[in-house]
Amino acid sequence: MTTIEQQSRLGSGSAARSRKPGRARRPAKRNWRRTLKRDWQLYALAILPLAFLAIFRYAPMVGNVIAFRTFRPGGSIFGEQWVGLRYVRMFINDPAFWNVFTNTAILGGLTLAVCFPLPIILALMLNEVRVRRFKKIVQSISYLPHFLSIVIVVGMLMQLLSVEGTVNQILRAFDFDPIPFLQRPEWFRAIYVGSEVWQTVGWGTILYLAALTTVDQQLYEAARIDGANRWRQTWHVTLPGIRPMMVTLLILNTGMFLNVGFEKVLLLYNPMTYATADVVSTYLYRVGLVANNLSYAAAIGLFQALIGLAMILSANMISRRLVGSSLW
Repeated sequence: MTTIEQQSRLGSGSAARSRKPGRARRPAKRNWRRTLKRDWQLYALAILPLAFLAIFRYAPMVGNVIAFRTFRPGGSIFGEQWVGLRYVRMFINDPAFWNVFTNTAILGGLTLAVCFPLPIILALMLNEVRVRRFKKIVQSISYLPHFLSIVIVVGMLMQLLSVEGTVNQILRAFDFDPIPFLQRPEWFRAIYVGSEVWQTVGWGTILYLAALTTVDQQLYEAARIDGANRWRQTWHVTLPGIRPMMVTLLILNTGMFLNVGFEKVLLLYNPMTYATADVVSTYLYRVGLVANNLSYAAAIGLFQALIGLAMILSANMISRRLVGSSLW
């Protein structure tokens, strides 16, 4: 090899070493048509859910305009005449609305306070069970009520709590007077929340049991080495491990705070229990569909949706600042 060739190779090597790493050539952006052609099966699976959301969730939002217009059956679906905040002022000055709003807030608060922590507790208890067969039996029994129709659940409640039902027959056996549970307004909230616990707690444990499988087992070993008992392991390892799931579900449940189950309340309540059982959704049903005042009902529904949006945004912001995890 000649001296000139050696110098040229050394020069090219030094020039290559002198190149800055930051000037590396960036990969070209993928063509969206090529991506669509390659993964069209995955995109096809999203067509039906997106169509459902567009048709049944977003398209009906256009109808909220009748909250500010006078709607008459047989006329335009967007109302006949612009009336501004007339219907908003109507429900603000309506004592009946504030009564049902208070009932909704109390019922939603009780449901959230009772039904949110119980799935966590049940999941933690099932996680400690070492007998696999017993664990499966408990899981199956607790999951089954979720698959029952609300009509069936309400029918069971009526059979159990009627004056001649099972509960009152037990009371008579112990020389107690029968109690008309379904006709007493003071009993409605306990009946509703109790039925929600029975129907939803078992199903809610599925998410938490799935989250428990993601907790690193090495953390438990380190805690045992440090002398932590099962309670301290649960408090310092298990609960922080499932905290993102807990926060996510809490935010979602907070957003549904005012959307108390319409079907169950409608089937359970009667005029004698309106004082505590009448909620915003059933009030909208009577005002909008029974009394045919759709503009007034739309104004109340829009107000309810705005309250729910404000609550979920506030819960997300508070969770992000205090806990460090949020939906967005």
